[in-house]
Amino acid sequence: MTSVFSAEGKSIPCTVIEAGPCHVTQIKTVEKDGYEAVQLAYDEKSLKHTTKPMEGHFKKAGVAPARKLVEFSKFEKELNLGDVVTVDVIAEDSFVDIVGTSKGKGFQGVVKRHGFGGVGQSTHGQHNRLRAPGSVGASSYPSRVFPGMRMAGRMGGDRVKVENLKVVKVLPESNLIVVKGSVPGCKGSYVIIEQ
Repeated sequence: MTSVFSAEGKSIPCTVIEAGPCHVTQIKTVEKDGYEAVQLAYDEKSLKHTTKPMEGHFKKAGVAPARKLVEFSKFEKELNLGDVVTVDVIAEDSFVDIVGTSKGKGFQGVVKRHGFGGVGQSTHGQHNRLRAPGSVGASSYPSRVFPGMRMAGRMGGDRVKVENLKVVKVLPESNLIVVKGSVPGCKGSYVIIEQ
């Protein structure tokens, strides 16, 4: 993240995203596929790391192999196979939704994962149970723990969508967009930008 100063002199926390160039690798139609969509490819990779079926898929479109393929169902611009989509399709001061995978935090307890209070300062006669979940199920009936019980487990690594982020600046010469606020994922991870 970084910050940009507004015209009024306020510091706006922002995230810089590299959004292109993306190549059109497939155009899906209602007649052939049952729905309309445009498939875009991003981030080139070497031919040696590409499977033979994907190699043929990219060759048909006339583009180099890519690491990331994403389908977009609503695309206003008329596109053909092999066309290049850049950040020019995103306007400044518009709002976008960004989808990404959140940072994985590993196996976490109930205090961090679900915000349980723990015992806190008062011990209630316990000397080593400060961050424990407490009782999780009844005894003789129903003799089980109900599904969805908030317990310790893996945290993060989920698909997260952050909606209505304002596009502060578009830099077409370097294919960068600057959005207000934070986006899910770590540095260098892939995100999907939806309008």
